[in-house]
Amino acid sequence: MSELLTAVSILFIVAGPFLLVANRFDLPTVPFLIIAGIVAGGFVDEDLVLELAQYGIALLVFSFGIGIQLDAVRTVLADSEIAAFAQIAVLGGLGTAIGVVLGVAPGEAIYLGVAAALSSTIVGTALLESEIRMELVHGRLAQSIQLVQDLVAIVFVLVVGAGTLAADPIATQVGYGVALLVVAIVVNRYLFDLIGRLAGGSDELMIIGVVSLLVMFVGAAELAGVSIVVGAFAAGLAVRHDPAAYLGLFNGLDSIRDFFVAIFFVTVGALVVLPFVETGTAESVEKLLLAGGLVALTAVVKPAVTTAILIYQGYESRSAALTSLHTDQVSEFALIIAIEALLIGLLSQSVFDAIILAAAATMITSSLSQRYNEGIYRALADRGLFPERHGKVDAWSAVPDGIADHVVVVGYGRQGRRLVEVCESLGQRYVVVENDPLRRERVASECEAYVFGDAMETYTWEKAAVEDARLVVSAVDSEPVSRRIASFEFDADVVLRSSDVELALELLERGVVYVGVSDLLAGEQLVKHVQAVLRGERTPEELRAEMMGELDVDPTSPVGTRSVVG
Repeated sequence: MSELLTAVSILFIVAGPFLLVANRFDLPTVPFLIIAGIVAGGFVDEDLVLELAQYGIALLVFSFGIGIQLDAVRTVLADSEIAAFAQIAVLGGLGTAIGVVLGVAPGEAIYLGVAAALSSTIVGTALLESEIRMELVHGRLAQSIQLVQDLVAIVFVLVVGAGTLAADPIATQVGYGVALLVVAIVVNRYLFDLIGRLAGGSDELMIIGVVSLLVMFVGAAELAGVSIVVGAFAAGLAVRHDPAAYLGLFNGLDSIRDFFVAIFFVTVGALVVLPFVETGTAESVEKLLLAGGLVALTAVVKPAVTTAILIYQGYESRSAALTSLHTDQVSEFALIIAIEALLIGLLSQSVFDAIILAAAATMITSSLSQRYNEGIYRALADRGLFPERHGKVDAWSAVPDGIADHVVVVGYGRQGRRLVEVCESLGQRYVVVENDPLRRERVASECEAYVFGDAMETYTWEKAAVEDARLVVSAVDSEPVSRRIASFEFDADVVLRSSDVELALELLERGVVYVGVSDLLAGEQLVKHVQAVLRGERTPEELRAEMMGELDVDPTSPVGTRSVVG
């Protein structure tokens, strides 16, 4: 145990300066953590790194199990299942084939297929949760695709754990795994709330209780001879609850998760064996060919396959493309499968090194592709690489023919609902634009006209008949959405939201009537301003002048000279 703690200390001492550089220049942290691991790998024994990676992945899988929200992905789960299994079939087959072509034994080539097929939950959702925007269609799709793949990966982990292809050992492993999951469901349904009541509202006691459950499930897995990752995943399912009901607990667990996310990426780097530096020329070329093939499949072919499948199912090209960019990396489950196969002699060191190298490379490229996903999509879309498909938008929308002089309300959260209430109280016709699958049924039951589509896409606005609208109001505080709406230059007056004063000024310069800045204007005030315009108590010009005054800008300045008369 002391050696393991020493290894952790070395990894974090080395990672510290790299994280400072990333934070200082606002750069993605994943590449720096992996590079730090490569540096630290020279000071830590590989066996310790492998052990640390197993525990780190197990705890991350536990945190993912906690965060599963079935209600959030239910509306897109059927489509996600098709995309997930198609990924596994196509990429798994291609990965295995490339391995065989490059001279890898078929039994080992399967692990290359697994690495190409599965996507990382950590990179895709846990680490970059603030960027994935889980309230949008592509966020829900990405989360549900990874959920389906993780369940398949659990089965594969159990099969590998058997150490043989004989039916009886595999059946035993799968049986133990199913038993752990069943116990987890029982604990979640009948015992977790009891633990909460016994804790008497103490967040510290709840965290201790949850950690105790984790230890029990991991211990049970080890006792049964099952991978600790399976036990950790079951523990996560046992704890899974609405975060709002146990806010202190889940905030504490988030901090623990962030710690092990850092450990995971550093250990991935520490496991990298650099070609031509630590290995000979012939072996290095072989590893580079295998790793290069995996990187190409994972970072290029997988997103292309996912995008094509989702577009074929009727999703808009942007939702399909952004979903695919959350799957362009090697999964942590593929790594734990490779580690276990290496330890029991089913995988050679050379193929294992190639998988680790590909994992490190794709986790770096994926962190960058997610950071610049909108720019990547726009660049590809401008070149006409995406076909126009709007089946889902047409099927899920209801806009009366001939609607005119209406208000387009973007977002049906709390503020969006208030805006709709104002419109209905004034007899003002409106169309709601929403893109959260979790809100689709509510929008359909409560709103007279709605478009379930992406506000970033032109077709959504065509469907909402924006050319005949009186006013466009966005209740969504999102910089990309606000910028995109402003770029359309509608004839209708436009009201947006922003959390940044500089962005608000920029939007005003582009002709927006009003921008609700979070630091200057509460949501209730935004509703009152819109209500005043709709009632005729205030003109768009007066509203605009007031906004300029709040931002300390001379109302007579040439900011936004485009006409915004409604």
